[in-house]
Amino acid sequence: MIDQLLEYDTELFLFLNNLGSPTWDSFWLFITHKFASIPLYVVLLYLMYKKFGLKSLLVILVVVALMITFTDQITNVFKRGFERPRPCGVPNLVDELRFIAVRCGKYGFFSGHSSNSMSAAVFIGLMLRPFYKNLIFMLLFWSAVVAYSRIYVGVHYPLDVLCGMTFGAISGFLFYKLAQYLLKRFVKA
Repeated sequence: MIDQLLEYDTELFLFLNNLGSPTWDSFWLFITHKFASIPLYVVLLYLMYKKFGLKSLLVILVVVALMITFTDQITNVFKRGFERPRPCGVPNLVDELRFIAVRCGKYGFFSGHSSNSMSAAVFIGLMLRPFYKNLIFMLLFWSAVVAYSRIYVGVHYPLDVLCGMTFGAISGFLFYKLAQYLLKRFVKA
């Protein structure tokens, strides 16, 4: 059962990865770069400052730092626990995939980019939902694009990305609840 699932995952990876072309490679390398989202985060920080004020923003920033640390470290625990090689590190796939990333890395289950971007999208989308009700959908789309970029550049299977996004969504929701509690308890009291 698991072997069949992993085989389907590999087939889907090869299909999606080989949809790429040199024309789009620079775009997807930019999207997958960890600093590419900084302008978006700056705008979102400004929106949160505008809607919540400085004191609340500081609490939110602490919660976001904890959330990203949490998702990042749990991702590493899973990678070391499952030890599933990245597709770019599987000798049988090297001739079949398009590897355009800067480096391959050792293990890939599950995707840290996917979990971090999804947790941020859910968290910020929920925080700002009372003011910008459709923002969460734009952030979820952005997170999905970041997640797909990991398949495009050849470093993650679709299941790595899907599990990372799922874990990120759960983490984002839980840390949103934590932020709501802390804001109610210490800022708006």
